[in-house]
Amino acid sequence: MNEPQTIIEMKQVLEAVLLTAGQPLSLDELLRPFAGRMERATLRMLLDEMKAEWQGRSMELVQVASGWRFQARAEFAPFIARINPERSARYSRAALETLAIIAYRQPVTRGDIEEIRGVAVNPNIMRQFLERNWVDIVGQRDVPGRPSLYATTKTFLDDLGLRSLSELPPVQHFTQQEIPLEPAQAD
Repeated sequence: MNEPQTIIEMKQVLEAVLLTAGQPLSLDELLRPFAGRMERATLRMLLDEMKAEWQGRSMELVQVASGWRFQARAEFAPFIARINPERSARYSRAALETLAIIAYRQPVTRGDIEEIRGVAVNPNIMRQFLERNWVDIVGQRDVPGRPSLYATTKTFLDDLGLRSLSELPPVQHFTQQEIPLEPAQAD
């Protein structure tokens, strides 16, 4: 194929690029195949059209924090799992509470998390989230000891299928008993 000339050809290029990519692609990455011959506004329009065209099919075009990707629709996950039995990670209640605190209160220090939860944070939990690239150290608090500040990453958002933290469920959906996001009250 020579340089794509028509809208249909441009969409075909985008489909091929997105379907063969191993990760979400940003708008800048999606512009590269067109060697400067496409405007961002045109790319966004084409992506929106493609998203609509793929509605109701087994795959869907979605935008996540890192960019755009094709993914199988959720209702097909049980069938895909029969071919690719991927063991999903199981997280303890303590790990999930820690992750929720980071996601909703970031940036936070380990001390902040411990104050909110009322117990020490297991170093293995933090290491696990750092290794998975769900959490990163984004700086140090300007206090004695300069503790590390933790925040979630784009990988965290991508893995949850979110574009931004604003798409997390409102914190009011959780009760104090389920996930403590506020500091414990002294009696």
